[in-house]
Amino acid sequence: MLKSRTFLKKTRAGGVMKIVREHYLRDDIGCGASGCAACGSAHEGPVLEPQPLDRVSSLCPQPHYLLPDTNVLLHQIDVLEDPAIRNVIVLQTVLQEVRNRSAPVYKRIRDVTNNQEKHFYTFTNEHHRETYVEQLQGETSNDRNDRAIRVAAKWYNEHLKKMSAENQLRVIFITNDRKNKEKAIEEGIPAFTCEEYVKSLTANPELIDRLACLSEEGNEIDSGKIIFSEHLPLSKLQQGIKSGAYLQGTFRASRENYLEAIVWVHGDTEDNKEIILQGLKNLNRAIHEDIVAVELLPKNQWVAPSSVVLLDEGQNEDDMEKEEERECILKTAVSEKMLKPTGRVVGIIRRNWRPYCGMLSKSGIKESRRHLFTPADKRIPRIRIETRQASTLEGQRIIVAIDGWPRNSRYPNGHFVKNLGEVGDKETETEVLLLEHDVPHQPFSQAVLSLLPKMPWSITEKDMKNREDLRHLCVCSVDPPGCTDIDDALHCRELENGNLEVGVHIADVSYFIRPGNALDQESARRGTTVYLCEKRIDMVPELLSSNLCSLRSNVDRLAFSCIWEMNHNAEILKTRFTKSVINSKASLTYAEAQMRIDSSTMNDSITTSLRGLNKLAKILKKGRIENGALTLSSPEVRFHMDSETHDPIDLQTKELRETNSMVEEFMLLANISVAKKIHEEFSEHALLRKHPAPPPSNYEILVKAAKSKNLEIKTDTAKALADSLDRADSLTFPYLNTLLRILATRCMMQAVYFCSGMDTDFHHYGLASPIYTHFTSPIRRYADIIVHRLLAVAVGADCTYPELTDKHKLAELCKNLNFRHKMAQYAQRASVAFHTQLFFKSKGIVSEEAYILFVRKNALVVLIPKYGLEGTVFFEEKDKPKPRLTYDDEIPSLKIEDTVFHIFDKVKVKIMLDSSNLQHQKIRMSLVEPQIPGISVPTDTSNMDISEPETKKKKLQK
Repeated sequence: MLKSRTFLKKTRAGGVMKIVREHYLRDDIGCGASGCAACGSAHEGPVLEPQPLDRVSSLCPQPHYLLPDTNVLLHQIDVLEDPAIRNVIVLQTVLQEVRNRSAPVYKRIRDVTNNQEKHFYTFTNEHHRETYVEQLQGETSNDRNDRAIRVAAKWYNEHLKKMSAENQLRVIFITNDRKNKEKAIEEGIPAFTCEEYVKSLTANPELIDRLACLSEEGNEIDSGKIIFSEHLPLSKLQQGIKSGAYLQGTFRASRENYLEAIVWVHGDTEDNKEIILQGLKNLNRAIHEDIVAVELLPKNQWVAPSSVVLLDEGQNEDDMEKEEERECILKTAVSEKMLKPTGRVVGIIRRNWRPYCGMLSKSGIKESRRHLFTPADKRIPRIRIETRQASTLEGQRIIVAIDGWPRNSRYPNGHFVKNLGEVGDKETETEVLLLEHDVPHQPFSQAVLSLLPKMPWSITEKDMKNREDLRHLCVCSVDPPGCTDIDDALHCRELENGNLEVGVHIADVSYFIRPGNALDQESARRGTTVYLCEKRIDMVPELLSSNLCSLRSNVDRLAFSCIWEMNHNAEILKTRFTKSVINSKASLTYAEAQMRIDSSTMNDSITTSLRGLNKLAKILKKGRIENGALTLSSPEVRFHMDSETHDPIDLQTKELRETNSMVEEFMLLANISVAKKIHEEFSEHALLRKHPAPPPSNYEILVKAAKSKNLEIKTDTAKALADSLDRADSLTFPYLNTLLRILATRCMMQAVYFCSGMDTDFHHYGLASPIYTHFTSPIRRYADIIVHRLLAVAVGADCTYPELTDKHKLAELCKNLNFRHKMAQYAQRASVAFHTQLFFKSKGIVSEEAYILFVRKNALVVLIPKYGLEGTVFFEEKDKPKPRLTYDDEIPSLKIEDTVFHIFDKVKVKIMLDSSNLQHQKIRMSLVEPQIPGISVPTDTSNMDISEPETKKKKLQK
């Protein structure tokens, strides 16, 4: 049966176009119940069970299916994902509405419907002859959709009666809309709210904790005292932003001070780029990363960023007088030039809430169901949840979702989602850091895995088309020990004309990952492989990353090769790019390659190739440095793990060899050569990488620190900085140059991916290169896959596709890649920090030499070279007499009693693990030398035990 829908559309030119859409209605769409004789095998995919007996509801004891409306799907997805909820009918009407309103929830519901064990069935009610409804005149699309859902629920109940009159199989309509529920009951449809139904499942009381608490009025505290001003509706906010009365921006909460935040204003305006917010009422229930509308306060109410550290530790959740006292602490007398544009949040444009990891702060009231949850991320406020499992959840890492934040509540309301495990447990803490840094780490879906090549896989005649056979070349790879995802291999040989041929061969990942399929979409979403201390979260499935794409030795592999002809001065005479087949002759570690180069007895072809590469690399590096490339430093640590417990037993800084530099030089050269080629071919849509020059103010700390040691650092250009760092040597203090380079690294901006058609500044400051991209690591970076595709089109080895030449889509992709790379970096740091804590937990208290990196008003930030570990020595602590502190920002220096400390001064510190706060265990450092009476601690403190307080210990032992 064919229906047609007609509507009018206004064109850009101002004309009116009549559009007719055909809508087919069918009789052969199955109901999804596997025992239904009427439908037969009309339904495909996961089906409903013929006798759903898994849930026993006190409201509906008979076997039944559930049919939720749109709002239940949107807000109660945590309940629907629970294993206890099965046999659910998801209507096409509902699915379409969810897709339009929330992409993350839509993805979650698709995952649930694909899970065979859940028995969720998607019913195409909009194309079923008996369930399709047309919109009536004067009826809103919302009301029409509600009616369509009720019609489908009624049809289901009548249809199932024919199937099992004796079994009384029913469909229960779940809605939180009061009017919709009343209409359903009038029409004879069994209907309940989600809360009523979940509470009726007496065998699953834990499900109640997962209910999102939605009625704002119901959330409000009995006192009813209004704390916050009302958020303006979106229409008023949009008018205000248009007229300039309000500014739109991203809300960024402070880690150090829960009463302070900044808003990064969107747009190109240089004025008021950052607006500071101080005080609970001005923050007005905004949460980190929300998109908000702010109103600027008059200039006489502007404030300066506070230097006070304030953490929300109050147990009394609504003690507003205390909050007002704390807000007064922020208002210190400052000079007018320190004042910043200050504002208040007037409304929320878009909430960017996510599930939060943290711990339960159990209420002191006996038998209380209402407790506070403290997120691990200090930028997120505490969340009030109701749970009956408080005793079980104490000392556990849990996930909580926010439901809303009423005007008269000091904290937002939320609900319990999941228990991750015991705090401090390695698996649990790894899961927390992956979730908190938004690292996609779920196993690859079946849809993704189905696109992998079938094993055993081999290179065919068809694959050799448009490829060069380079299997005869003496190619080898050089990587860290234990590396299984080998992206790159190298070769060097002398040509008959006396010149050298050098090749960089990169895994041809784009051969296996084709544009737009599920594998490609998942790789793009992940963006990068994340390397943790003991775990690798792959961007692509392991079959590719560690096998078919990995350039392992003595197997044929597909590659994308960049081959240069060079003279012996490393000057490039010719460059060519080709898809190829290689067979690596050796997979070496940096140490093994170095040993071959240094050996006087080894002269085989691999070693000769390595020596040639090393010689050229030294010339290339010298040339880069002369051009102004920076050689910076950052202490990297390596853990030595116990083979049985996998706990860290030793901690060392990583040793860098000549061979590290050799590989790096050729990777840089390949990236620059490819960047030039793809930009020549695609001037508007090349994916490139740039490193902006830091603003002069970034270098202040470096210049001042060098000056305090009578050294001059010039920062006008990268070349001037590189030269002055090379000159900054001290015979009496050899480590000084490394410290200066570490400090210079902290002054740098973040390097970012961008689309050439959306930017004019391509320069890479750190490498002193006018153009740069990433080509050499496609197994672990999605950006490189795009660059491979662009290069393949440029050299005629592959065909293009629409998204590849759409600069707006490419810019969106770059935005996600930059976010994923930043998060991966933070997750890696968090993993190092956690393993460092484990190391010092077993090591006990140690004293080591350290150098001061920064001086603060009440602390010293120090670096311990032996462990590559950075930490803070505080001099103002709770319940201890405060020392005399004099801070000088100009030098910079900190005078403690009568001892003055400058940046780069050598000190001795005691290192220990402080577990007094279970959620935020940290490495604590105290000054040993120089000795300051009442401040320094003695070297031997074996009697000191900074562990969890006795009360907590007792609770945890229960």
